[in-house]
Amino acid sequence: MRASRALPYLAVACATIATSPTGLSAPCKGSGNAVIQPHRTHVVRQVAYAETPKDIVDTAVGAGTFKTLAAALGAAELVATLKGDGPFTVFAPTDEAFAKLPAGTVENLLKPENKEKLKEILLLHVVPGTVYAADVVKLTEAKTAGGKVVKVSTEGGVKVGTTTGLANVIKTDIKAKNGVIHVIDAVILP
Repeated sequence: MRASRALPYLAVACATIATSPTGLSAPCKGSGNAVIQPHRTHVVRQVAYAETPKDIVDTAVGAGTFKTLAAALGAAELVATLKGDGPFTVFAPTDEAFAKLPAGTVENLLKPENKEKLKEILLLHVVPGTVYAADVVKLTEAKTAGGKVVKVSTEGGVKVGTTTGLANVIKTDIKAKNGVIHVIDAVILP
């Protein structure tokens, strides 16, 4: 940072500093101190750092209710894809949604020999592009990242799925830097 002529003692950027007659240093938020002159107030540009928006995967993991989905994305080697530029719309089943599957289903799908089947199932939950709730309700179907088509219904609430069953959309428009997440209460199956 370049010091200005009016503030020759300024070493680092910090918030507004009101000086006292003693001329003592005032601590800055950040590193170092700013030396102040007696009986003066220095207004220094305050720099605020906004949290970098998270991608789809980190947003889901951070919510704490998608641990099974996160494990499945890892087993299917889809983490890098969903951390990519996108944009993606993800219909994300909660841990409770995975728990509704027959006993042993999740464990079986997570096995390396079932990676392609797991990937097929997970890609049913991903639609290329950003589709917010206001747009979802206008659709009757959507083409997924896996090339399959999922049905969208607005009868009795918004639902998405296949002929094997529809999942209720229970929370919408969770924004991520590379798309949007809609939470669903069931796993979409082929």
